[in-house]
Amino acid sequence: MPKPVRLLYFTAETWPTFRADVAVLFGKDLPQHGVYADLVTARTEGTAPKEWGGGRAHLLDCSGGRIKRHFTRALHAWRELRRIDLSRYDAIQVRDMPLPAFLALRRARRAQVPFFYWMSYPMPEGQIARAAETGLSAGLTRFLFPWIRGRFGRYLLYRRVLPYADHVFVQSERMKADLIERGVSADRMTPVPMGVDLAALQLDEIEPADDPRLLDRKVLVYLGTLNRPRRIEILFDMLALVREVEPSAVLVLVGDTDDDVHRNNLRQRAQAAGVAEHVVWTGWLPMRVGWRYVRSADVGLSPFPRGYLLDSASPTKVPEYLALGVPVVCNDNPDQQQLVEQCNCGRCVPYTASDFACAVLELLQLPDAERAAMSARGFQMISAIRDYRTLAASLAKHYRHLTGSRAA
Repeated sequence: MPKPVRLLYFTAETWPTFRADVAVLFGKDLPQHGVYADLVTARTEGTAPKEWGGGRAHLLDCSGGRIKRHFTRALHAWRELRRIDLSRYDAIQVRDMPLPAFLALRRARRAQVPFFYWMSYPMPEGQIARAAETGLSAGLTRFLFPWIRGRFGRYLLYRRVLPYADHVFVQSERMKADLIERGVSADRMTPVPMGVDLAALQLDEIEPADDPRLLDRKVLVYLGTLNRPRRIEILFDMLALVREVEPSAVLVLVGDTDDDVHRNNLRQRAQAAGVAEHVVWTGWLPMRVGWRYVRSADVGLSPFPRGYLLDSASPTKVPEYLALGVPVVCNDNPDQQQLVEQCNCGRCVPYTASDFACAVLELLQLPDAERAAMSARGFQMISAIRDYRTLAASLAKHYRHLTGSRAA
């Protein structure tokens, strides 16, 4: 039996989290292969305590506004780095946090412990884009904080963290290519795409949602964040076009945004498009409850607007829809386009209201036998390459290789 590998893992996500690449990959499946991660993060406000299955959890009760939470969590990371005995660990890993990553890298070098960075999103660029999109509409502080945080984080990440990290885990091949252009060595990067927890996703145990608003309707579902970069308002215009041909169509949005101003704007856009009465807003739901809405759907929607911020993403929606047997309409994000075209289990079109509407109507009009074959192909593809158990087995081997000298 190989010697266990133990990571000290700092994450931007609070615990518990809906992010499967934290909760499932590190909290459940990697420990099955002898790779454990002691978690350092904040508690998720308003949720019941939940055991962290990956190892120990060093959690901080963090409340208050966005600015206070940011600095409190950075201070928590610094304190834990000073307090914890790093000789117990085979590596330190930081996910999506440039400032704690900079602190952890310096501490790792002094302790002679390998340092890994896990990059699921270009966080500094996201902060800068958020400031630009928000402008001064929400006040000077709400504009300046993400703008300053993004620019400072961009300097730390690309000048002080990634060039010196022992290894960088990235979300996709596209993100790897982007970082190569910034000078990060290709042989120090490993893409780890998003997957699906097929061990938990048993189709015969997940009944369609019994929501009366979906009765006798053609259900289009979107599962995920409603944040500004996703441009969810395009789906309202799409729904208006679909309803001209299929009047029973309804759009279910399973997710939310923490931006109150943007949420109100979305509701106004639905009203302006004339479809407000045909949009179901569920907010964030427990994973299995959200899956029930997907099981109720005729078509799963996965819009990922093109651009630097999202082109490098590995969207979770397409793998989840396919695993749940639902055909997909998505746009040409590199990762999801490859999945859909590889198994011919949906339609990949530009992200416009008219293109999405045409693709949705095409899928709705398919014969039942063709839809069933499409569903079967999608499930087989996800089972083969995106089951988290498969991803965990491969990643565990890589961690053993990267930490081999210490584990030995």
